[in-house]
Parts: sequence; C-alpha cells; structure tokens
Amino acid sequence: MRLRVPFGRSTRVGILLGKASHTDLPPNRIKAVLEILDSEPVLPTASLDFLRWTSRYYHHPIGETLHTALPVALRRGEPAVPSKPALHWHLSAAGKTVNIATLQHAPRQHAIMQALQAQPNGLDEAALRSIHKDWGSVLKSLLQKAWVKSSDVPPEAMERPPRSWQLNAAQQQAIETVDTQRGSFQPYLLDGVTGSGKTEVYLALAEHTVAAGLQALILVPEIGLSPQMIARYQDRLQAPLAVLHSGLNERQRLDGWLAARDGKAAVIIGTRSAIFVPLARPGLFIVDEEHDPSYKQQDGLRYSARDLAMIRARDAAAPILLGSATPSLESLRNVEAGRYQRLHLPARVGDSRPPDIAIIDLRKQPPHAPLAPPLLKAVEHCLAKGEQALLFVNRRGYAPVYLCHACGAISDCPRCDAHMVLHQKSGRLRCHHCGTDQAPPNKCPACGATSFIPVGAGTQRISTTLQQRLPKARILRIDRDSTRRKGSMEKALEQIHAGEVDILVGTQMLAKGHHFPKVTLVGILDADGGLFSTDFRASERLAQLIIQVSGRAGRGEHPGKVYIQTHHPDHPLLQALVEKDYQNFAEAALHERMETALPPYSWLALLRAEAPTQEANFSFLEAARQLASEVLDPQMLLLGPVAAVMERRRGRYRARLLMQAESREIMQAGLDPWLKTLQSHKSARRVRWSLDIDPVEVD
Repeated sequence: MRLRVPFGRSTRVGILLGKASHTDLPPNRIKAVLEILDSEPVLPTASLDFLRWTSRYYHHPIGETLHTALPVALRRGEPAVPSKPALHWHLSAAGKTVNIATLQHAPRQHAIMQALQAQPNGLDEAALRSIHKDWGSVLKSLLQKAWVKSSDVPPEAMERPPRSWQLNAAQQQAIETVDTQRGSFQPYLLDGVTGSGKTEVYLALAEHTVAAGLQALILVPEIGLSPQMIARYQDRLQAPLAVLHSGLNERQRLDGWLAARDGKAAVIIGTRSAIFVPLARPGLFIVDEEHDPSYKQQDGLRYSARDLAMIRARDAAAPILLGSATPSLESLRNVEAGRYQRLHLPARVGDSRPPDIAIIDLRKQPPHAPLAPPLLKAVEHCLAKGEQALLFVNRRGYAPVYLCHACGAISDCPRCDAHMVLHQKSGRLRCHHCGTDQAPPNKCPACGATSFIPVGAGTQRISTTLQQRLPKARILRIDRDSTRRKGSMEKALEQIHAGEVDILVGTQMLAKGHHFPKVTLVGILDADGGLFSTDFRASERLAQLIIQVSGRAGRGEHPGKVYIQTHHPDHPLLQALVEKDYQNFAEAALHERMETALPPYSWLALLRAEAPTQEANFSFLEAARQLASEVLDPQMLLLGPVAAVMERRRGRYRARLLMQAESREIMQAGLDPWLKTLQSHKSARRVRWSLDIDPVEVD
C-alpha cells in the first residue's frame, strides 16, 4: 500500500512492503505516517513478487524498481481509481422507429437524431458537441421521449458481426501449436519473413485468449507501431483494450494500468514499460519485433522488457510468443539449445514475394551526391507508375557535419565528443546526444574563414534534394523531429495509406512493422555506418535493419525492389544478405560468437562511471576491479577499465569496466556483496556509476 510520509522538510509517497513489531531505532528517530493512501494493496501479490525478482536480478533498489513500475499519477499520491467512463449515445429501440422527417420543426433534435441514425455504434460527447454546442439539453429532451440511451462501452468495442480471416497453412499451424500449450509455460520464436502475416497470428491467438476469459499482453518496440496495431486489434477483437506508452497523458496511463490490473481490459498493448502492468488473468504474452534494442532500458532500472516478459510468462504458466523477421542471436541460440520452440512462416501472405536487392557502388558514382543517379532514376520510374518509394537514412537533421571549407575544421559539440548537426528549418546546429543548440558560427574559430559547407546527408537534406529534382512529387519526412506533436505520426500514416504521399523519407521509425502496400521501391542510403564498428553487435543490427527496411517493399500486388548505397559493395555481410538470407547470416554470426565466447555464449555485466574528470572514473573503476577480483567468482573475466568510445558526453567523462562469465550463475554470484562494498568505497563519492546486467550496448 502507498503511504504519505514525512521526508526532511517535505513529504513523499512511499510503499509499505511489510510491518515489524520491533526496531533498534530510538523512538525519537521514528516518524509517524501522515496518511494511508490505499484501502487495499495497489499491487497484487504476483506483481510484487515479480518486481522483487527484477530488483534482485538487475541489482537495483526495490524502492526504485517499484517507482519504475507504478504510473506517475500513483507515485504522486493520486487515488488509484479510474476516470469516470465517457458515455456513448445510441438510438433506443423506440428511437429507431422515429421518422426524423417529422422533426423539421426541431432542427437541433433533427440533427442529432440524424447523426445517431447514421452511426449504429453510437457517438461520444465530442462528436455530439461538434453537431451542436448545446447537445446536453437536446439529449435531455430525447431521453424524456425514450428515443436514446447511453453506454460506457466505446463504439469500437460494440458487438460487430464476425468476420472470417483467410490463413495459410503455416499461420494455422503456428496458432494451433500455441493453443495446445494454453495454461502452461512454453516460449515460442515466431520466425517469419517480412510480410508473412505474423500480426495475423497475434490477432488470432489474442482472440482465442480473450474467448477463454484470459488477458493478453502485447509489447511493441516503439510508439510509432502502436496506432497501426491498435487499429487492427480494435477492428478484429470484440473486447476492451488498454494502451500504454509514453505518448499518453498521466490520466490515460493510469486508466489503462487500472483496467489491466482489475481485469477490465482483455488485451493490453504497450511499449517497453508496459511489461510492469499488473494482470488479473494473464493468459498470453507476445513480444513483437523481439530483436529490437529499444526493449532495453538504458538508464535507471536497466531492464530488458523482452527478458522480463519471459519471467512473467513463466510465473503465470502462460505461453509466450517472440516474433521477428530477423530474430536476435540470443533467441536463435535458445532455439538451438531447445529452450524455445521455433514456429516458421517461410513465405509472404498472398501473391507478394520478397523484394529483389541490388547494391549501388558509390565509388563509381559522382562524389558528394546523397542520392546516386541509378537510385534517382529508379525513384522517377516508380512514381511514373503511380507507386510509392521509401528512402531510409538513419540520420535526422540536414547535414551531420558542418565543415569549414578553408581548413576543414568541424563544428563539434562543446559538451560531447560528437559533431553538431545542421537543422535546416531552424538554421541552427544541434547535438543529438546532449541537446545543445546554437547558431552556426559566422567565422571559423580555427582559421577565421567565413565559408562553411554542410557535409553528409540527413533526412532534411534528402527531402530537399528530392524536392529540387522532383518538384511535383509529394514528399513526407518521418523522423523524431517531424513527429514530435501528438497525433502527427497517426496523421502521417493516414496520408501514406490514402495515397497522398509519393516518397517517404525516414529513419528507423519507418523500418519495421509498418504495412505500406503501395511502396514498391526502397532505398537504403547509409549502409556503411554499421560495417566497421567497435560494437560486436553492430553487424547483427545492420543485417536486421537492412532486412526490416527492405521488407517494406513489395507487400502489395506489385513486386518490390531494394537499392543499397555503399562504398563497400564486396563486404561479406552485404553479400550474404543479397545472395542468401538472414538465416544464413545468423548461422555464420552465431558460429563467430561461439568461437569468440561472446553473447549468447557468455554473459556480460557492465560497470559504467562518469565524472567531471577521467581521473576520478579510472580511480573508481580500478578500485572496483580490485574488489571484484577478491569477491567475485575467479572464473569471471574482468576487462578494463577503458574510456568509452564517446569519452565525453554532456560535459562529463565516461569510462567502463566489462565483466564476462560463461554462465548466468557465475555472473550473478557475489555481485551483491561486491556492490555493497563498492558503495561505501571513498572513490565512489566522486563519480556517478551504474551496473548494467546483460547490456545491449557496451559503450
């Protein structure tokens, strides 16, 4: 239960986890609770047990773990009660028999009755207000005549006639296999090529779960996927849904959280943090795009929502489905070891087939051109046929480098070891790591020259180049900058599906999960970024990204084509993806990881430190290494300390100590006493540090 307690000169909301009849503290050091906020437990026992497990595994304080799991409104002490449900108005049986032509003498009643007649599922208050601002008094008159009735069930949840869905043999087999394990824990990897109908499998399984009186929790990696998926679930399921993601306001998140906890929501769709939502009757867990690194929280409680979903399914004795066209090497290793069962969807649904992939050698193209002539020609040909093209560039802004033409000096961030990015609309330089924003310099601080040139291409520059080359084309840019406003992503998707867009230019927000049947051409403009990286996972992520982006092409009735621009056309990774497929790449990558004893054939923990000076970091990490060698399992491999790849960020220096073990048990053994000793070490006071269990980024 939540309590309001004194804390210094202010008050805080705390959570009561237990009671004691004795304490060694003197009475004058004990303060009275100011207020008990809940009359019953705010978290069910199963949720509390799960959060305690999470706290232990990630070695994070239980208080902060609970704080992460609760909606903001509950952390602030607001009542754990849902909002008053919005009413929806419908015609009654008597109202359906009324001849509205007889209401011409009452124009307000005529307008509302006509609108209700046109909407059998009813209208909400906002819709009625748009018809007439004094809708309340009109409805009062209609209620007195018994012509209308109200309901708190939204129109999308009203009963609709059943619809039949055509499934292919692979989809049907996957659904039947999972259904046979209902009521018991079994992990599945749904490995299906892009466009193979994974979402239809999710829908069918969710439908069966709801029919059994249970709840389904479905995780998606990003908010951008939610509107499209929510619309499909609302169209298919005759059950109330709860949606949880950071784009909602505090009240909406609390209502969704309570609906899930109290069992009023049968299906819960959410991003990473939705893994903590309590469920009254858990029956199915689904993690869509399970390979996506955004399921890993990168600050505070550094949890993996995908991994925690596995724990929740185990505790609830429920099946769990991990879906992806490009499964993570960890999941493929679990299939190899027999821990997961693989369900394969080998072909696209309908008559569509995977797109052909071609490589454009930039060494043979004009220098400094963001779009190679063969790609531009392909775009023109695509538009001439009335089809859509998608150009992927994983850099927002206009140009990632702002260069002095006279001496070559680059405008760097004053607080990070990173270049400033030029943004065209604002005409300012911005750091994408710390948010520093400043006007471009009038003259070069190195040589005094006044000639600066933008180098490289971001989404803004690609859009501008296309508009100059194809002035009649309707171009839509989708990135974090263009979709900041609430509802902007939904509006953009509506434009795309309505055929109001010819060319899409975007970042990873467009790379996965979206179904654009009119897109037949995909261009990948900056494939080289992931070919030569210090991160051992870089090649895996690049392969996944290329396959996911390529999968947006040719999903409709017309075949697709993908062009990859690169300065390294002979690179083995690119050749493997063009000539073979992701499965062949993954097999080779797994063999390489096994030979080098890297995850998923080992376990990692990363101790990060940051401070105003690098000296403080290394002093702390050296002390941590020495303590680790004394306390931790001798089989633990300690690597470092070393400076981070981006050594300075937000004005602070960063360094790290990597720990590697051949088993999870060896990794976890001894961490608690080591951390307790480390917290009291004098060098720990000079740095900000954190421990990341199972890191997905080792920088």
